[in-house]
Amino acid sequence: MSEHRRKPPQPQGGGRAAARRGQSGSSSGRRAAPRGATGSSAGSYGPGAEERPYAGRAEARRAAQRNGGGRRRAAEPGRGGRRAAPGGPGQGGAASSGKRRMIDYPRAGRYGWQRWVPSWKLTSGVCLGFFGSMLAAAGIAYAMVGVPDVAKMAKAQNNVYYWADGTRMIATGGERNRQAVGLSQIPKAMRYAVISQENKTFYSDNGVDPKGIARAVFNMAKGGETQGGSTITQQYVKNAMLEDQSQTITRKAKEILVSVKVGAEVDKDEILEGYLNSAYYGRGAYGIQAAARAYFNKDAVDLNPGQCAMLAAVLKGSTYYDPAGATSLDPSATSTANSARAQRQMQDTLDKMVEYGHLDAAERAKYRVLPKVQNPRSNTEQSGQIGYLVDLAKASLLKNNVATKHQLDQGGYSIYTTFDKKKVEELEGAVTKVYKANIKPDKRPELDTHVQFGGASVNPETGAIEAIYGGADATKHFSNNADETGAQVGSTFKPFVLAAAMKWGVRDPDLDKDQSQDERTVVSPKSLYSGRNRLKIKDYDGSIWMNEKGEQWPQPNDGEESVGSPPDYKIDLREAMRKSVNTAFVQLGMDVGTDKVKEAAVQAGLLESSLSGSTFPAFSIGISDPSAIRMAGAYGTFASSGVQRDPFSVTKVTSKKGTIYTHEVKDKRAFTSKVADNVTDVLKTVVDKGTGTNAQLPGRDVAGKTGTTDGNKSAWFIGYTPQLSTAITMFRFQDDERVKNRKFLKMYGTGGQDSIHGASFPAEIWHDYMSQALKGTKALRFPTPEPIGEVLHDTPPPSPSPTPTPSKSQETTPSPTPTPTPSKPEPTPTPTPSGTCGVFEWNCDDEDDGGANGGNGPGGDGPGGAGGPSPTPSPTVTGGEGGTRGGGGFISGPNG
Repeated sequence: MSEHRRKPPQPQGGGRAAARRGQSGSSSGRRAAPRGATGSSAGSYGPGAEERPYAGRAEARRAAQRNGGGRRRAAEPGRGGRRAAPGGPGQGGAASSGKRRMIDYPRAGRYGWQRWVPSWKLTSGVCLGFFGSMLAAAGIAYAMVGVPDVAKMAKAQNNVYYWADGTRMIATGGERNRQAVGLSQIPKAMRYAVISQENKTFYSDNGVDPKGIARAVFNMAKGGETQGGSTITQQYVKNAMLEDQSQTITRKAKEILVSVKVGAEVDKDEILEGYLNSAYYGRGAYGIQAAARAYFNKDAVDLNPGQCAMLAAVLKGSTYYDPAGATSLDPSATSTANSARAQRQMQDTLDKMVEYGHLDAAERAKYRVLPKVQNPRSNTEQSGQIGYLVDLAKASLLKNNVATKHQLDQGGYSIYTTFDKKKVEELEGAVTKVYKANIKPDKRPELDTHVQFGGASVNPETGAIEAIYGGADATKHFSNNADETGAQVGSTFKPFVLAAAMKWGVRDPDLDKDQSQDERTVVSPKSLYSGRNRLKIKDYDGSIWMNEKGEQWPQPNDGEESVGSPPDYKIDLREAMRKSVNTAFVQLGMDVGTDKVKEAAVQAGLLESSLSGSTFPAFSIGISDPSAIRMAGAYGTFASSGVQRDPFSVTKVTSKKGTIYTHEVKDKRAFTSKVADNVTDVLKTVVDKGTGTNAQLPGRDVAGKTGTTDGNKSAWFIGYTPQLSTAITMFRFQDDERVKNRKFLKMYGTGGQDSIHGASFPAEIWHDYMSQALKGTKALRFPTPEPIGEVLHDTPPPSPSPTPTPSKSQETTPSPTPTPTPSKPEPTPTPTPSGTCGVFEWNCDDEDDGGANGGNGPGGDGPGGAGGPSPTPSPTVTGGEGGTRGGGGFISGPNG
């Protein structure tokens, strides 16, 4: 080592340093001896001289690094030259520097993955810091939020609805029907009904429900809908925070903070009073006083326990618990279904009131039946058709997520509809004229009561709903007959069978059921089918069709008459449509496949949910119950040469944010123009010289179809021109809420006629309305159809006049069907072995049993006649006698 790095000489044997050096030398051997101690004069100042000390600590550290830590290892007794411990001198650790880090992370003195595992001290500190910060933030937020005042709730605005021409229809939907009353004016039964059902610990809890909060947060995290406040306090706060009803974590957190503060600072009775005075009970009623008037036309103080329990049920959601129903908002919310839900909820509430000691058991026993409620529409501006129009437009906004129900209640929207004021008035006038002239409930109470009409008019070029007839008065008749009825459509379904036969064709009897289009034969309207009454229906392979009971299916025609030229009774499909021959279209549907018939109907625009019994032969003659709106739209698909457009009722919606919704017409090709135009051409024959002659419009092309169902319980006429498609329905439906088993009633004798059929009152209404609705418009012609398909079953050659044209009197004069009398039960015939007769061997012996096993399906619609009895699928298909099935409404559609 160089001279300038040596220490100056030190006295020998003196001081603690010398003692340390002595100890070091004695314990570490010769390597521990200082340089120069060997007696060598090299590097020495003289005999016994010490090595010069380093200039400072930094020099010492550098020397130690150059020497590889040898001295450090030598200084450790018993290490034998091993590496010094980590963190010791020369390692640069905390120990070497004498400093400790505030946060020991990554951890010193640890290697590998252990360096990244925090110590318990660090973990505890971070947790304490986090929760402390959260508590501090919550405390600040708690101090900043105030207790809401329900009396100062945000005031709602009106929603303004406009006609198609932009003129104002009505301002409604946003007015707040509310009148606050004191707790003393609210019956104890109402208070405890809500507490028992919604929040039994109301008087003892702190205002929030941790489980409910966790559930709401979890739902929001999943992207689903949040659930309402679980406690009465939370619901009270939610009602008061009308200025912000967004479903977000921030708003929910604010609601919880306010609920905690309200629970701590506001008296429980005051909270309960505020909640009952601010809650929404449906029918535009906010608060218990408005609800008592809306449902029972009495003051809140006069409500009995049964009425209180029913209103507590309505608080769960008026759409599904108002006994009047709300099918315009949801097809499943029928009056029958809602009444059943409200009844169950009401009884459950009363039972809980007894269980919790709030109601005497003897008093509870008085309320076993749902109380009678009054008309849900109190706004006289919604009388006539206006209420139905508003409901239809509102349902469209909800279906298309333009606004929520709460937002519509708050109002502030301008809603531009497709409804043509002139057409709406003309359709209502046409129905009223026929009703007043023919329906006499006072003279024929057993025959003319409960008669109802429905109708809808759709523009084929856009799908716009231009007019509807929902009933006599929206403030008196709850359900919208244009949107849902449950009435079967009968023979008006036959055009979809013909369309399916032209699109896909009939199946080859020698191949499997699942055949490609290349293996099928497209059908021409000139194809011949049997018009024989009580024809035994066969499957596509020629075997006799059997139901699940092993019974055959002899299909009757209208009036139990065979149609066509004997002895084979062959008739082409055009003639079969003109005379509405059941047997021909039921067999055609089996040859094509009822699954394809169903597919054609859906592609035309019907809702699949409205189609029933598609596995039975009678499916082809209308045992389903689509709405008038959907039937008009589906026929409009034929009018537009096969392009389907969904019916819609709202063109545009604006708010203070500007235009928030604009409807876009979406074209879908349902059928080729060749198929659609041929269907139209056949239906044109029905109006020109068939069952629909009452619908003729001089100088205009009209296509349409009549329809009548089994038991004469409903009758239809649906027809169209190139510019407008309109459906008219008539039925008797006993919808008095006092009747438990609501059902469709027969119309034999109704209106002074032996029977009601599509060619009578419905066709008359259609004619009167369309002649006015189209006045001043150009008379357009339907396209000339191109030839399509093959002529089936034309051998042996038909007779010179296989389908004689009836005389003019036969075409226009109804041939009334006698009122049927109950028939005696007929024995079930022995099933005929499959393959005994061919599909079109109409003189085969297995036809001669007279048609046993006739049932209750829809019949035909002969020239001016009513449908005859027809077999009903077993099990019985929903939609006939027994009530409304729902699902056929316009609002269930994609753009409803």
